[in-house]
Amino acid sequence: MDFESIYKNEDIGEVLFDQSLRDYTTFGIGGKADVMIKPETENQLQNILKINSRENIKTTVIGRGSNLLISDKGIRGCVIVLADNFDKIERDGDILTALAGTSLNELALFAIERSLKGMEEISGIPGSVGGAVAMNAGAYGGEIKDICVNVKAFDFAGKEYNFTNSQMNFSYRHSKIFEDDLIVSSASFKLKAGVKENIEERYEDFTNRRTTKQPLDRKSAGSTFKRPTGSYASKLIDECGLRGYRRGECQVSEKHCGFIINVDNATCEDMLSFIEEVSKIVNEKTGFVLEREVKLIGDF
Repeated sequence: MDFESIYKNEDIGEVLFDQSLRDYTTFGIGGKADVMIKPETENQLQNILKINSRENIKTTVIGRGSNLLISDKGIRGCVIVLADNFDKIERDGDILTALAGTSLNELALFAIERSLKGMEEISGIPGSVGGAVAMNAGAYGGEIKDICVNVKAFDFAGKEYNFTNSQMNFSYRHSKIFEDDLIVSSASFKLKAGVKENIEERYEDFTNRRTTKQPLDRKSAGSTFKRPTGSYASKLIDECGLRGYRRGECQVSEKHCGFIINVDNATCEDMLSFIEEVSKIVNEKTGFVLEREVKLIGDF
């Protein structure tokens, strides 16, 4: 398919060809994309989706690359990246609206500067607003559903949707976005006025907890497994004697057993096999089933 001629002179943002995806994930794993597009506005995003739908081009959307394991074979068709290129925050009183590529930490810092509280618990989650909304990301007892009031999304034909909190069907690591195969374009969050110094103190507390207990300096996708009913993945993995367990370039973090890290140059095949091995050992020794939280995408 002649992608170059299809996208020529279209208002869609930066277009790149045969681009390695490993540099766009926190795991540092993944093959190449046939074509990658980086829109800067919601109109450009909608334009890409409409063009791809019209031309019958397979479309994959990624954010800041956390919680993703991309195939070594890469991704055929078009990969839309919503990260630094799709990053903007607007304020209307105690409501902040952010484009999907905005990092949660950036949004939290924006709120703190304006003495608004409510983002502190989830501020350290290494992902984008879009991904966090889609999976109802949470940490330290706080979840996206607690503060999200409106979500703007597109389907893969470019049709626009707007949802209130109650319409999003938020639950543990789930939302309507997954149910209807939609793409988050932007989201609004209702926060509360507070004392800046107190908000900063809470933010720093949660940041310190995360940096001292999680391997943020290593290549990982964040928490590898969902929390099983009645226990915690990290606790079960540790109890099975797997702290620091390594096979090839894949390793259970010594710092936090819920994180599996790419030591250096692991492939997707290596990592997927290792994740399955850890899950199997835990199941055999404890009876608990660990469900992978990391999302698998690409050609397999």
